[in-house]
Amino acid sequence: MGLSLFEKIWRGHVVQEVTDGPTQLYIDRLYAHEVTSPQAFDTLRDKGIKVFRPEKVIAMPDHNTPSDQQEVIHDPVGRKQVETLKRNCEEFGIRHFAMGTKDNGIIHVVGPEKALSLPGMTIVCGDSHTSTHGAVGALAMGIGTSEVAEVLASQCILQQKPKSMRINVEGKLQPGVTAKDVALYIMAQLTTSGATGYVVEYAGSTIRNLSMEGRLTLSNLSIEMGSRAGIIAPDDTTFAYLKGREYAPKGEAWDKAVEQWRQLRSDDDAVFDSEVTFRAEDIKPRITYGTNPGAGIAVDEAIPALEDIAEAERNGFLAQLDYMQFKPGEKLEGKPVDYCFLGACTNGRIEDFRAFASVVKGRRKADNVVAWLVPGSWLVRQQIIDEGIDKVLEAAGFELRLPSCSACLAMNPDKVPAGKLAISTSNRNFVGRQGPGARTVLASPLTVAASAVTGVITDPRKLK
Repeated sequence: MGLSLFEKIWRGHVVQEVTDGPTQLYIDRLYAHEVTSPQAFDTLRDKGIKVFRPEKVIAMPDHNTPSDQQEVIHDPVGRKQVETLKRNCEEFGIRHFAMGTKDNGIIHVVGPEKALSLPGMTIVCGDSHTSTHGAVGALAMGIGTSEVAEVLASQCILQQKPKSMRINVEGKLQPGVTAKDVALYIMAQLTTSGATGYVVEYAGSTIRNLSMEGRLTLSNLSIEMGSRAGIIAPDDTTFAYLKGREYAPKGEAWDKAVEQWRQLRSDDDAVFDSEVTFRAEDIKPRITYGTNPGAGIAVDEAIPALEDIAEAERNGFLAQLDYMQFKPGEKLEGKPVDYCFLGACTNGRIEDFRAFASVVKGRRKADNVVAWLVPGSWLVRQQIIDEGIDKVLEAAGFELRLPSCSACLAMNPDKVPAGKLAISTSNRNFVGRQGPGARTVLASPLTVAASAVTGVITDPRKLK
């Protein structure tokens, strides 16, 4: 029986297996940010342990980083976290991409764009959206703080082996439909727990035709289905994206690496624990209506009626709508929005800004909308300027901000006020995620852009 891509990477990194217990897995890359790493470094310090392989660790602040200026962090807790990360990196000899420097950005944007994340790697970070890096053909998993300490101390981690799932998407996406819509559609079909305990491989003609930015978006959202990781087999699109980037192999080493990476695919006779297939033609631009990413509909559809919800789920369904101030059977298209957010490790890349600009060009931001347009890295920001996208945005009444996690989560100044409705390209719409009492509708950059210029939730296909 053939092997899946996940199985090949997993087997290639097993150090030892514990009978009736976990597997000791070697880790190629550990990413660390300011929120989940302090206690891990304290553990090493308390035990008198050094970082085993500091060259395998990359650290940068992103969650607490302001997007309006980066001279000072006014929140004392956030400032302490960022300062502590810097001190820990200095003490333990770890590369630190400091706030405000050209190397900094959201850790899940910077890793792939610098080719610090490569096909065949095992990658971990104390952050659930580490699944993003699976888009390059890596096994990338979010871990807890105690596990961060494990990896710092040993470059290994103890893990129970997940099951495997393949999600196939076949066909051509309709105009106005993006990778974000594909992810939101899959979540609505499988639910936010439908892939719990699995590593998901995305496959099919639709996936092969996605850009790397699209693949990164899709892999980023894998965790929102409960999966352990999301992974996409590397191909010519992957290699073209990585070639020439700062930490990519060079010259003969590059040619040798690509030759090896081409073997990173599931065998034709590989068997998965679960497999599902979706048709691209069935996917429309998507929005969410509830307080989890799986509570979604097509932008031109209505929220489900109460009688369409299983009786056991009705109380939870109504609780979500009560928080969101929506009603069963109601259409959201045309509802006024207060905030529009473009960014996050989900949609903070250059392709996302190109898409947003393509909609707002020649139009103006609606007066009732506060818009935060936040690149995922300084490299992305420079690309925006080099391509003149910043001029298009400025002419339409938008401001380009500084790289940060920004309004993805309420850990920096970009908080949505209580009761206000935000339409956002981020990954989570949990209660209070964007600020205490904030209400969040998740959508693609195209849908957010259309809503930003009309001032209401808008189907991007209807803007000509």
